[in-house]
Amino acid sequence: MTERETLALYEKTGALMRGHFRLTSGLHSDVYLQSALVLQFPEHAAALGAALAAPFRDAGATTVLAPAIGGILAAHEVARALGSRCLFTERENGVMTLRRGFALAPGERCLVVEDVITTGGSTREVVECVEKAGGVVVGVGSLIDRSGGAAQFAVKRAALATVQAQTWKPEACPLCKTGSEAVKPGSRA
Repeated sequence: MTERETLALYEKTGALMRGHFRLTSGLHSDVYLQSALVLQFPEHAAALGAALAAPFRDAGATTVLAPAIGGILAAHEVARALGSRCLFTERENGVMTLRRGFALAPGERCLVVEDVITTGGSTREVVECVEKAGGVVVGVGSLIDRSGGAAQFAVKRAALATVQAQTWKPEACPLCKTGSEAVKPGSRA
């Protein structure tokens, strides 16, 4: 799946929005990606997952992990394409952890997957969680990179598409200065 095809799916399903948004990172932006709107269609989720799995086929990942909740569906489909299992992390007392009886074996090879990477913060938290649990992170993948490549990781990284979007700290947001109010269409307020 090409970058153009990925973005076409996002646009077709309304998952790529333009306006004035407050991102999970706290930044404001003129573009918002709501991956749940494209991933609600199993055929799209499967196609995106298979495409994201491709660059990691030889990484030897036996487990794919994602931060809850946004990355779960993408990670599940990547795991399906790789023939791996899929786990997700959750925040407990502000710290990303494995819960629900999930565990990693010492040295278990893990691929961390996210739907959208903006600053890379949640992804880094999952990487730290994997390492604390004794796993080895062999790669980081995302459906969309909205960091412009700025979110760096010490392992192989791949994204299906890059979306160029303006982001601002709230106090410097030109959209706020025009009287526009930022909305948060995502899952975390």
